This record gives sequence, structure tokens and C-alpha cells, in this order.
Amino acid sequence: MEYGLIGEKLGHSFSAEIHPKITGKAYELKELSKDSVEAFIKQKDFKGINVTIPYKQTVMPFLDNIDENAKEIGAVNTIVNKNGVLYGHNTDFGGLLALIKKRKNDLTDKKALILGDGGASKAAFAVLKHLNAKEILIVSLFPGNGKISYNDALTQHFDAEIIINATPVGMFPNVNGMAIDISRFKNLELVVDVVYNPLRTDLTLAAEKMDVPALTGLYMLVGQAVLAAGHFTENEFGTEITDKIFNEIVTEKRNIVLTGMPGSGKTTIGKVLAEKLGREFVDTDELIVKKAGKQITEIFANEGEGGFRRIESEVIADISLQNGLIIATGGGAVLNNDNIRHLKHNGIVFFLDRELNELIPTDDRPLANSKESIIKRYNERIDIYNSTNDYSVKVIGPEKTANEIIKIFKGIDI
Repeated sequence: MEYGLIGEKLGHSFSAEIHPKITGKAYELKELSKDSVEAFIKQKDFKGINVTIPYKQTVMPFLDNIDENAKEIGAVNTIVNKNGVLYGHNTDFGGLLALIKKRKNDLTDKKALILGDGGASKAAFAVLKHLNAKEILIVSLFPGNGKISYNDALTQHFDAEIIINATPVGMFPNVNGMAIDISRFKNLELVVDVVYNPLRTDLTLAAEKMDVPALTGLYMLVGQAVLAAGHFTENEFGTEITDKIFNEIVTEKRNIVLTGMPGSGKTTIGKVLAEKLGREFVDTDELIVKKAGKQITEIFANEGEGGFRRIESEVIADISLQNGLIIATGGGAVLNNDNIRHLKHNGIVFFLDRELNELIPTDDRPLANSKESIIKRYNERIDIYNSTNDYSVKVIGPEKTANEIIKIFKGIDI
């Protein structure tokens, strides 16, 4: 290949979409086992490659030249082949610096924890040092030699103000979980997760609940890719292209998720959105019927509400891994916190707030097949709808409501 990315597992990567936007050149993903890395590098059958987990340090002994920045960090994520001579660089530093500066320009006198001790951790340490952090601690599964344990972080350093996750915990396809429980840290001012797929991780969602500014790694990914492309092509690209590509990618990847009462118009408005935005529309109730091989009324009759909710949660967990969709959820999907967490990984949740007197009962909704049941469900759920959405939108007809959602969606400050 001419240009591409090497790593152990690359199913999560967006790099093959980002790099052609920068250079116009083809870019390949190549998964390598640890035993094959040396042979691949020494073969030199490439012009420029990026390196990701877990090989940012593995490749270093096989390079002819490593720039001072990469040497100081102790990791290489960009290799350029110039007439058979291999040059190593680290663009993670620049990418992460740009990411953090989206929220904070100065970390002077701040106490920071870096979760993980791999290549990304080393770049994070260099960035925090550059931004004048007062105390920087590396948290590792293998403490010692200047690294602390996760238990020590929780019990002795809960006054940390900055946390950077430099581990792959929470990365697609294993999107559940956090490297550390941040609820113990009451002084947090910023949480950064270098994971970029999903767009919001469990870690950053937890930070949002604490009203702590939180960033995932997509801007870092694009920023380091732009810097790497500069090494590949010997051109200098401005920050404008980083912002442009980031905005394109995040808009393309984000799902629009619709929640609301039965009869609020989720399916109708979802189809209008899909047509206006050229996206695929999916209805979780339809997916449930397909998965179960029976209608929703039959599921309730045979398996009860518990059986239905179990299938619903499985469907939502699966569909939430995908990108660029319009997703209409069932009226009770919000009752399960895990459903909302999954939907928010890659989606922006819009609550369709339709007036109670406009909600019409139908026979195909077992829990909302009469006016009395609708009123009961509404009173049970309205606070949940309001507390779980990213944005609430009044339903004022399919076209106007869809246009309002699009306006909000395109104007989100990222």
C-alpha cells in the first residue's frame, strides 16, 4: 500500500475516511499481529503509514530516524518512507493539544491523572507538561516505576482536576465501561477520552451528568491525521482543514434519535428527517418485530412487558453502534437507563414533546391503547423524557418539527 494505518484491531477506525479528505489519496487499513510488525516495517512497501494501538512503541527500533518530539514522548504514530529511509514522528501530541484547547488553553497548577501507560499516554503526559500542569500522575494496571494503581487514584488522588483516558476501554465494539469511576472526583474541571468511536463514551457521558466539560478523541484523530498528512506529502495544512473535516465527520457519524410518547409522531417525523437529510430511517419497534418474528401485541401476550423490554434493549444496543441513522424509539425505551446510554453513544436524543390532548390511542400499542392508559403513561414518563433528552422539541407538524430538529442538529457546538 502507499498510505495507510497499521494496528492490531482496526474495526473502530475512521482514518480511511479522514485521510482522503485531506490529501485525495487512497488510504488503507492493515491489521497486523505482533509477530508480523517487524517484517512489515522492514519491507518498506509503503510511502507513509500511521501506527495505532498497540504498536506505537513496537515500531521504533526498526526506524532509521526519529524526530526529537517523538523521542521525548517515546512513541511513534507516523512513519514516512523517503527513498528507503524510514522517518518516525508523533502527531498525537499536536492532535491532543488541539483537542484540549477546545475547552482549556491553560492547565497551569492543575492536578491531572492519565489513565493508561501506552503510546497515547506518553503523548498526553507531554501535552499536560506543555500546558503547565502542576502534578501529572500515570495510572496503570501495573503500578511502580513512577506509576500509580487505579485504587491509589481513587483513594489518594480524588482531588484531581483533569482526567485523560489513554486506554482503549470503551472503544468500539466493546463500548460499555469506563477505566475508572469518575464520580469519586469532586474537583474535576475537564475529562478527555482519546477514544473516538463511539462519539460519546461512557466516561464522557458520566462527566456530562456531573456537568464537567468532556471531550472524546475525534478532533484529536482528525488533528493528528492532518499533521501526519503534512509529513506524508511535505505540505503544511492549516487548522481550517482540521475544523472542516471534523465537522463533516461528526455530522455524518451522529445519529438523530427520537424519543417520546406513543403517538407523538416519531415515525412520521423520522421519515421526513430521513428524506430531508438523505439518511436511513430505522424504527426500533419494527426491528423488535423482525427479531422476535411476531407482532408487539403477541410479544406482550406471550412474554409480558418484561420479555418485550429485553428484546427492545438488545435491539437498541445493536443499532446504537451504527452511524448516520435516524432512529425512532418506542415510547417506553427511556425507562431503561442503559437504552439511553447506548443511544447517546453515537446519537443526539430529541424528545418530541406533543401535547397530551393530541396523543391518540391505537390498538397496536398494548400500553397506550386507550385515552386513560395514555394519560397514565404520560404522567409516569414525562419527567424521564425531560431528563434523558439532549434537546426537547415541540411537535408542530411533521415538516416544521423536522426542520427545527435539523436546525438544532446542524448548529450544535461541538
